[in-house]
Amino acid sequence: MEQLRKVVAVSLVLVLGVGLNTPLLAKKPKNSDVDEIGNRNVNKGNLNFISLEKEIALGKSLAQEVERQVKLLNDPEITEYVSRVGQNLVKNSDAKVPFTIKVVDSDEVNAFALPGGFFYVNSGLVTAADEEAELAGVMAHEIAHVAARHGTEQYTKATIAQYATIPLIFLGGGLGYGLYQAAGFLIPLQFLHFSRTAETEADFLGLEYMYKTGYDPTSFVSFFEKIQAQEKKKPGTLAKAFSTHPPTGDRIEKTQANIATILPERDQYVINTSEFDKIKSKLIAFENRKRPAEGEKSNKPSLKRRTNPDAEDTSDEPSNKDDDRPKLKKRTESQ
Repeated sequence: MEQLRKVVAVSLVLVLGVGLNTPLLAKKPKNSDVDEIGNRNVNKGNLNFISLEKEIALGKSLAQEVERQVKLLNDPEITEYVSRVGQNLVKNSDAKVPFTIKVVDSDEVNAFALPGGFFYVNSGLVTAADEEAELAGVMAHEIAHVAARHGTEQYTKATIAQYATIPLIFLGGGLGYGLYQAAGFLIPLQFLHFSRTAETEADFLGLEYMYKTGYDPTSFVSFFEKIQAQEKKKPGTLAKAFSTHPPTGDRIEKTQANIATILPERDQYVINTSEFDKIKSKLIAFENRKRPAEGEKSNKPSLKRRTNPDAEDTSDEPSNKDDDRPKLKKRTESQ
């Protein structure tokens, strides 16, 4: 009987075309066929009550709310460049909605995409990147959230969990539940803050999208590692909403494994462009020009303290010390 079992086992192995000591090929992860990007349905089998048409309408309303609370960068050259980088990634993604990409005038490192393809990139994200591939990696991750419809999927799950009373901006009414203030504005929580599973999927898909576009996929991990290190040295660099994006050690390991096993090797990748360097330099110069104006605003409280009679009668030395910090010129004028 035992001998018969061995014969059957050997026969099965031979039929499968592998040797006795060769392990069976592991099943490829879902959506790992990069050549089929754009023809895949990455949402197949996922529960979602909201149609694509309603998702776009929802995203438009959320975008209007965001734009009432942030300052958009009006420079056409910068906006066109960032939008073009993003649109190239969208073309090489599984997204089924058109994208509208805008630049927010903020030095915080942040980027977020709303349902329906409404995508915002902070100018601080561009200046924090050392090369175009790093910027593309972050943008690809956000595009993946939209392609995978994570925002409306989370809303569907919340509805099933009997949280159907969560108000949506486009329906009107107060935003009494699940407001997400970390990005500097108020929108329902589930549209910006995703589960660990969703973030892992966005890592996977975003990695594929930047690879398909021609970028070096290792920049995906290196940028987040660099930003994490920078945040440790100088807390507050990251926008609070973006602070959840840098991958954990487990996610970094998975991403590195996916680069090695899922993505076919290429002879060359795009790492940087002269246009990125030009746009980054322009943004840095723009930020430097803004700083004096911001400094003057910040000096207003100190000017009020100088005109305070009590402050003047008490002593000249404290006021001189205060003036020493912001500007030496003011100190010489008071003398």
